[in-house]
Order: sequence, then C-alpha cells, then structure tokens
Amino acid sequence: MMLPAMQLPAMPQPLARLVANIPAWPLVTPASHAFALAANLVAWPSLREMDWTQIHGRRFCVQIRDISLSLHFSLHANGFRAERTAPADVTFTATSADFARLALRLEDPDTLFFNRRLLIEGDTDLGLGVKNMLDAVELETAAAKMPAGMGRVVLLLRRLTTQS
Repeated sequence: MMLPAMQLPAMPQPLARLVANIPAWPLVTPASHAFALAANLVAWPSLREMDWTQIHGRRFCVQIRDISLSLHFSLHANGFRAERTAPADVTFTATSADFARLALRLEDPDTLFFNRRLLIEGDTDLGLGVKNMLDAVELETAAAKMPAGMGRVVLLLRRLTTQS
C-alpha cells in the first residue's frame, strides 16, 4: 500500500517557545544533557567504529534556529558528552526541519550549505571533516544498530517523506 508523501513540518510555535525557555544550568543546559544521552543511545552504536581520535575533546555546538536551541557537546572515546555553554570549536546552525532532513538523508549537506540553510562557523575545516565522516555512514547501517526498533521507525519516516 503506497502512502502519500509526507512533508517534515516546522516546529509548532508553542513547542518552540517552550524549548526556547528551558533555563540554562550554570554549567550545562538540560537540552545538551538530553542530546548527549540520546546521541549515545541512538547514534553512537553505529559511529563508535569510526576513527574519531582527531576530534576527541573538541567542542561542538548545534544551533537549531527556529526553536532558539543550542546544544553544546564534545566527543570522546565513550561517546558524546554534554559541555558548558561556552564558545565551541565549530558551530552548525540550521532549522529543525533541515537538521531532520540531514539526519534522514533527504538533503545533501553541501546543498544546504551552499544555499545558506546550513551554516558552519568557527573551525570550518573541523566542521567539514566531521561532515565528510558522517556522510560515509549509511543510514541503513546506522538504523540497523539502533536500539528497540528505533531504526525501523527512522527508515519508515524516511520512506514516508520520499514517496510521491
């Protein structure tokens, strides 16, 4: 049974306001902690086999423009670690929909970058290196290593958004 194609919606404004008003802790925001925990659970099983030694301890920031959310983290031998809200080595900025499209491999990061929908600030060589490493990960391979059926949900969501 063919399902109609599904567009990725923008973040609903009430949810965006709620997320934007999450208070920052003195050292690390709850959102950065939640991101690190989720990334270690969902993404790290498929990423841990890659050689990340050159970026261990480097500080990253992901800014989600439409919901005014900044996630600060670093990568270490055991996975992602939430970091203080201080200047990062590299910052990636886009909307929640564009990050979702990147994660689901519906949009090429170079296209978003050259269309100014994905900004890379700071150590752009570091940012491009990480982007290239992540591009080498196949979505199906990563999904197969996700726990508790999450991979099937990711692949279903991707399929629903690409059907016409």
